[in-house]
Amino acid sequence: METAVNQYLPSDYLPILIQFAAALGFVVFALVATHMLGPKRTSAVKGAAFESGIESVGDARTPISYKYFMTAILFVLFDVEIIFMYPWAVNFKEFGMTFFVPMLIFLSVLLAGFYYELKKGILK
Repeated sequence: METAVNQYLPSDYLPILIQFAAALGFVVFALVATHMLGPKRTSAVKGAAFESGIESVGDARTPISYKYFMTAILFVLFDVEIIFMYPWAVNFKEFGMTFFVPMLIFLSVLLAGFYYELKKGILK
């Protein structure tokens, strides 16, 4: 009867489970201890909204243009694009034409989305 060389037993994962339990226990202990031992002083001044030493005026729930959020999403989109392109560019010689065509397809989809955004006037 042959035995598998790379077979893992459940007991092999015990150190990982112990470390996870210890980390989780420490976090729970720290949160409970600071809540129980920390000072509990409340006042109107402490609970007031404060930003840069300027008194708050008006309602904080004013409507914001959706273009602000679209610009933020565009930034994240093109930031993620660089995350995909950098390893490809570093290993371009090794990959050769194997990954060149998929990268062209990826870039064409991105450029189509960018063209759509320009036509919608999101960046104005």
